[in-house]
Amino acid sequence: MRLGYSLLMFFYGLMIRLAALFNDKARQWVDGRRGIFLKVEAALKQVDRSKRPIIWFHASSLGEFEQGRPVIEAFRMNHPEHHILLTFFSPSGYVVRKNYDQADWIFYLPLDTPKNARRWIELVDPAAAIFIKYDFWFNLLENLRKHEIPVYFVSALFRPTQHFFQWYGGWFRRQLKSVTHFFVQSKPSATLLEGIGLRNVTITGDTRFDRVFAIASQKHAFPLIEQFIGGKRVFIGGSTWGEDEALLIPLIRRKELDLKFILAPHDTSPARIQDITRQIGQPVVRYSELNTANAQQGDVLIIDSVGILAQLYQYATLAFIGGGFGTSIHNIQEPITYGVPVFVGPRYHKFKEAVDLIGQGGVFCVTTADELFAKTAHLLADQKEYQHISDVCRDYVGANRGATEEIMRYLDTVFHPTRHPVQSNEINTAT
Repeated sequence: MRLGYSLLMFFYGLMIRLAALFNDKARQWVDGRRGIFLKVEAALKQVDRSKRPIIWFHASSLGEFEQGRPVIEAFRMNHPEHHILLTFFSPSGYVVRKNYDQADWIFYLPLDTPKNARRWIELVDPAAAIFIKYDFWFNLLENLRKHEIPVYFVSALFRPTQHFFQWYGGWFRRQLKSVTHFFVQSKPSATLLEGIGLRNVTITGDTRFDRVFAIASQKHAFPLIEQFIGGKRVFIGGSTWGEDEALLIPLIRRKELDLKFILAPHDTSPARIQDITRQIGQPVVRYSELNTANAQQGDVLIIDSVGILAQLYQYATLAFIGGGFGTSIHNIQEPITYGVPVFVGPRYHKFKEAVDLIGQGGVFCVTTADELFAKTAHLLADQKEYQHISDVCRDYVGANRGATEEIMRYLDTVFHPTRHPVQSNEINTAT
């Protein structure tokens, strides 16, 4: 099975190189890994690991990085005696956070072939590896096990449909034995792991709640956007795709609600922005072109950059989070932290917070433009109900904070030079 997995990695690398001939993101993926081992070797050449060991954090993309960021920064604060090396699999994370100042080095993760995995572990020689949420690279896990390097997964989330829990998943289940400890988001995840004989698990919840709360607590003002808003109520469409915009654009065209709209599409390429602008069919301002002269020329602002959406929800009255007509919704935690009622498409079931809040009435699933308009109009007209929903969202975030503290309580004991490592052979319900 390992041979089959390694062949899959080989063909994946081949296909993405072919895609790089036509696709910008694939080209970034390939270019970013060119000469990666020489770059890492040069960067780590003078590191004395006996004096200051390396802790390797890995995030698949920008979303996972933001999820694990509270743990990275808490570890940095609590354990300055360690270096931090951060890797990304996707350009969406690396390009935005390549200058992140809480890591000593930031690199792309090489493709998980047997040769690359051996060379990476021998070259980095980390004291521990900490993976955020998922990204199970089995050749890397095998080499970490062979070198007796502790491996931790934080904010991990498991689903019954994953290979680990299928009748044919024996090989995949054995790979999880390389993991020293799992910090999982929920009881169902812990139960799934327990069902395959893994009890080195702590239920901590999702560190993303700590991150979005920190963002909300450190509000950054956007004077030009405030000028665009002009005191009106704001509807934000966050991380939207074409199917989401098919609901949002009819809402934009209806003027009776007297709203300002901020759209932050998932794809911010010029061609995509141009297509959205054409569909809206009315004056639109792009964030990259926003200035005092045009800030009030129109009711629609399109965010054609990345990295600021989480902070823009401070201005939202309502929000629509995209992805729910595709694979799955994007992050709803950012708007609900500000007490913003949220609309999503029908594919939200992978996210516990969405399922919970739909049940509690803080998030609403809509499938048509008419549904979205009717619910939006109702919430804008009924201030009492709006305030109740806003309170539900805020209370949910408050009740789910604290995962970082629980994870660090464990890791501090492991890495504190004067304490003995934690020994855990049973599931710990920390939350």
